[in-house]
Amino acid sequence: MTQIRPFLMFQGAVAAQAIELYLAAFPDGKVLSSKPQPEESKGIMLAELDLAGQRVLVSDSAVDHAFDFTPSSSLFVDVETREELERLVDVLGKDGATLMPLDDYGFSTAFAWVNDRFGVSWQLNLA
Repeated sequence: MTQIRPFLMFQGAVAAQAIELYLAAFPDGKVLSSKPQPEESKGIMLAELDLAGQRVLVSDSAVDHAFDFTPSSSLFVDVETREELERLVDVLGKDGATLMPLDDYGFSTAFAWVNDRFGVSWQLNLA
């Protein structure tokens, strides 16, 4: 069966910290599997998460790269309440960057775009 899943590759053995953040942001989320790098100080080889029904793969790169995350690729999250939207903006945006503050942009009555502290980009939308 063909399957498409977002894949988040971190540098510096921070994937476990990112997973903690994402499980805090999405309380019904869970780690489906996790395997450490052969050299444990290098972090996680591969973990699979379920975040709000979306399967997401997470890994710490064992190799240093000259690239990192870019807002050009983001995770788009639709929420049902403004309260939940504001909570996600706070949790995911803490110590990160605000690309578009929570506002009415015409295409949505309530939308925000943030980078979390690991550089992953999140578009947060009131559905």
